[in-house]
Amino acid sequence: MRITRLIIFFISTMILYWIAMAGLFVSFAYSKGWILADFEFINAKQAIVFLSDDNNVTLLDVRTIREYEEKHLKNAINIPVQTLSSSLNSLQEVKNKRIVVYCRSGSRSIKASRILEKNGFTPLNVEGGIIDLIRNDAEIVR
Repeated sequence: MRITRLIIFFISTMILYWIAMAGLFVSFAYSKGWILADFEFINAKQAIVFLSDDNNVTLLDVRTIREYEEKHLKNAINIPVQTLSSSLNSLQEVKNKRIVVYCRSGSRSIKASRILEKNGFTPLNVEGGIIDLIRNDAEIVR
C-alpha cells in the first residue's frame, strides 16, 4: 500500500515536472518570436539595404531614451517599448508604411513588433538589434 502511494506520487510529480518544463519552453519560444509571431523578421544586412533603398519605410528604435541618446541609427524615431502602447498615436501618420523595429539585441523589438502588429501596423523586426546593425556598418549617430 505504501509503495503504491509512493509510485503514484513519483509519477504525478514527474508529470507535473514535464508540464512545467513544457510551459517554460513555450514561454521562452514566445518571447524569442519562434512561435505566434505574425510579423516578418529581417537580419541586419537586409535592414540596411531596406533602409537605403525604400522611402516607404520608418525606422523605430524601441530602446530606452538613455540608450537612444548614446547611439542610434540615422533617422530613427525613439519610442521605448515600455511606452509604445500609449504612444501609438504618434505613429498614425506612418501606419501605411512598413516599420523597421530594432532594440539592442532583438528581444524588446519582438515585444514592440507584437504591439504594432496587433494595432494594424506592419513591423519588420531586426534580428540581432543594433549590435548586429553596427557589425554590418549601419550609419550610427552618436
